[in-house]
Amino acid sequence: MRYRTRMTDASPAPVTVAYQGNPGAYGEIAALNAHPAAVTRGYPTFHEVLDAVTRGECDLGVIPVENSLMGAILQAVDLLLETELHVVREVTVRVSHAMMAMPGVRLQDVKRVYSQQPALDQCTGFIREHALTPVTAHDTAGSAKDLAARGSLDEGVIASTRAADLYGLEVLSRGIEDEPFNFTRFMVLSRQEPVPSDEPHKTSVVFAVRHTPGFLLETLAELRGLNLSKIESRPRKDRAWSYLIYIDIEGDARDPKVALALAGVLRKASFAKIIGSYPRAVDAIEP
Repeated sequence: MRYRTRMTDASPAPVTVAYQGNPGAYGEIAALNAHPAAVTRGYPTFHEVLDAVTRGECDLGVIPVENSLMGAILQAVDLLLETELHVVREVTVRVSHAMMAMPGVRLQDVKRVYSQQPALDQCTGFIREHALTPVTAHDTAGSAKDLAARGSLDEGVIASTRAADLYGLEVLSRGIEDEPFNFTRFMVLSRQEPVPSDEPHKTSVVFAVRHTPGFLLETLAELRGLNLSKIESRPRKDRAWSYLIYIDIEGDARDPKVALALAGVLRKASFAKIIGSYPRAVDAIEP
């Protein structure tokens, strides 16, 4: 893919997109593709990403909400309940990990490998095969940045090939993840509501219902005839042993059938929030 890191005279005005991590992170790859005129800015945490957009420091923000192998990214999902930002699009990034080290270092010389814990978990076969000691770090690209600064000759990093390019590291092996079908969904958030479009949409909703036998089933029955691409329960933070239900519906909330179903859910729910109705990702972005 072509990363959008430089503007030309004919380019539209730049749009600043916040992401969690350092340049070279998969979040940055999502941010670069969140808008045709994206200029990216990294932040240490998901909270700070959303705060930057809320304050107007950035125009858009991207946060990962689900990985195809590891499931929901719970901290990010929970933040969607707290924010007043609007989901305007989703972006899916193909996660392809690479093993990298300082220039001239051979794979057999590497003793320890650093990365974010999910990345280490996704490459356990490679780590075992090469008898490496995994060391958990804050993020993938940050590990590459730190190794470049240390200059250690017996350490390696698992990150994107973009991180290797940015920090002057040498890629020793590509595509080292255990499973090839590794994708992460990112939601793109804005202070502005999404512009209506005819693109295929997805609608995300979270709700809670009272503890009455069969009432959850009755509430879900309001969605009959619609395709649910995700359904998941999460503990409520304000009430012990009470749960929130997250669902993704394939369809636009403006569609009469979807709107009618959502109205039925909202009538029955003791709590409900429509997280967003937005164009869904059709193709995955290659790192």
